[in-house]
Amino acid sequence: MIKNIGVDQIEVDRIAKVVDRGDGFARKVLTDREFAQYQDLTHKRKIEYLGGRFAIKEAFSKAWGTGIGQAVSFEDVETLRTESGAPVTTSRIFTGRIFSSIAHDDHEIVAVVVLEEPAGWRRAIGKLSHLLSGRKK
Repeated sequence: MIKNIGVDQIEVDRIAKVVDRGDGFARKVLTDREFAQYQDLTHKRKIEYLGGRFAIKEAFSKAWGTGIGQAVSFEDVETLRTESGAPVTTSRIFTGRIFSSIAHDDHEIVAVVVLEEPAGWRRAIGKLSHLLSGRKK
C-alpha cells in the first residue's frame, strides 16, 4: 500500500553554480557511495547527478511528511544508479519499498518518490492492536 508521494524540482543553473564552487555542497548532500559515483562524472553529468540526488532526497522528505531537517537528513536517503543508469533509492529510516524517478532537461531537474509500506505492515499492526486490547481475532 502506498504510504505517500513526494515531488521536488530544482533549477539546473542553481546546481551548476554550486558544482562550479567545488565539492563542498556535494559532500554535504551525497552519501559516501553517491559521492564516489559523482567523482567519476563529467562536469555536465555532475550537475545532473547532484541535482537529481538533491531532488530525490527532498522528494523523499516530503513523502515522509517532514522535509529535510531533524527527522530526515541527507544521509538517510541514498540513490545509486544501476549499470543501465536507473536510480535505485534506499533509506536507513524506511523499511518499505521506494520507487524513484529523476527527469531533467537543460533548465529543470524533477524527482518523484513513492513510498510503499512494508508488506504485511497493516495486518501486523491490526494483530498487534488486537493482542494489546485483549481481544481475539
